[in-house]
Amino acid sequence: MNAVVVAVIVMLLLALLRVHVVIALFLGALVGGLLGGLGLDGTMVAFQEGLGAGAKIALSYALLGAFAMAVAHSGLPAMLANWLISKIEGEESSASARAVAVAKYGMIGGIVAMTIMSQNLIPVHIAFIPLLIPPLLSIMNKLQLDRRLITCCLTFGLVTTYMFLPLGFGKIFLKDILLANIDKAGVNVDNISVIHAMGIPALGMLCGLLIAIFFSYRKKRVYEDAAATATVWPEPSRFRLVVSVVAILSCFGIQLVMNLIGSQADALLVGALVGLGVFLLSGAIKVSEADDVFTQGMKMMALIGFIMITAQGFASVMVATKEIDPLVQAVAQMFAGNKGVAALAMLLVGLLVTMGIGSSFSTLPIIAAIYVPLCVSLGFSPLATVSIVGTAGALGDAGSPASDSTLGPTAGLNADGQHDHVRDSVIPTFLHFNLPLLVAGWIAAMVL
Repeated sequence: MNAVVVAVIVMLLLALLRVHVVIALFLGALVGGLLGGLGLDGTMVAFQEGLGAGAKIALSYALLGAFAMAVAHSGLPAMLANWLISKIEGEESSASARAVAVAKYGMIGGIVAMTIMSQNLIPVHIAFIPLLIPPLLSIMNKLQLDRRLITCCLTFGLVTTYMFLPLGFGKIFLKDILLANIDKAGVNVDNISVIHAMGIPALGMLCGLLIAIFFSYRKKRVYEDAAATATVWPEPSRFRLVVSVVAILSCFGIQLVMNLIGSQADALLVGALVGLGVFLLSGAIKVSEADDVFTQGMKMMALIGFIMITAQGFASVMVATKEIDPLVQAVAQMFAGNKGVAALAMLLVGLLVTMGIGSSFSTLPIIAAIYVPLCVSLGFSPLATVSIVGTAGALGDAGSPASDSTLGPTAGLNADGQHDHVRDSVIPTFLHFNLPLLVAGWIAAMVL
């Protein structure tokens, strides 16, 4: 049996058995490496090399966490959370079913909107979740709102935004990775609109969210009123709020300029550093406070960063086994000549690979070099090729135990210990997003 398939299955089974994700990734990589003929030494060397490749990811997450904590120190998230709480409590105080529904859907809409903005307008990615969600848990408990629904809302905003909108993280995914690798593989993408190519898959994600809201998790779910481990919010001040807005705009502006000039430097890293610099130079965060504020932010993202580093080690072992290419080619040859079945097979392999690696951004370069020639040989149009490769890369991000799109929601929703990572984040997002995305991606391949 293919070593990559076995490694992913082992990792997923261990995660389902509540083995810590880091250990599950390591043991899965070990099994895959041994089956792939690397031996113990070869597997460990490949794993360690992957850990080094994940250092940049860890630093990015640490700085984004520090930047998010600096924004929180200004009182801006507290103001937003208090405003949302006051609105919801105002509606909830009414006995009418309509008022409760307004409170529920108001919270859902607000969370989705904030998550979308975290990918482009205020590019802190998942760092805002542990800051903003815990203060809202008491309101969710009063509304008896199923937290699996909130997980789906957060994951929808995190994944759909980068796979559809070419701004912020989406610019990195769609242009710097997806189109760049397809062009490198021999297909001209100069006149390709990524929004057009990924529109149908994005609609699939939207369908999954609507199913979660109006069908799967529409019923009430009771939680205990346990104390959540939430950040102690400082009192908002006008000066700090103004500095916070300036820092956010500076962070976004720097990334926009660097992307426009085609800079090779990591725009997110530079943007986060500039944002932190604005807080320090303005005096909104005193030098005596800076160390504590930044350390708290980095600690907040430390576990997620460490899991992502381990996922890079897992990915390195999978690549070292050299069994990803045979897996893709065997599936493609099995259905050669049948475009519909071949497209479905490529999407399924993409799902399997991304579930194991945990990152769509890491999966795309691996599969693009193989999928593009296959798509050309099968007669898919350039637009359909972009859609197939992009969807195959995005499949599995939602629903992977090692993905930031599931780790982030768990970090916020489990602040009071009542939200299980696998059962309440991984499984719900897998069912509600991977299955509709699989169908939508196949439709896109057939009609574009």
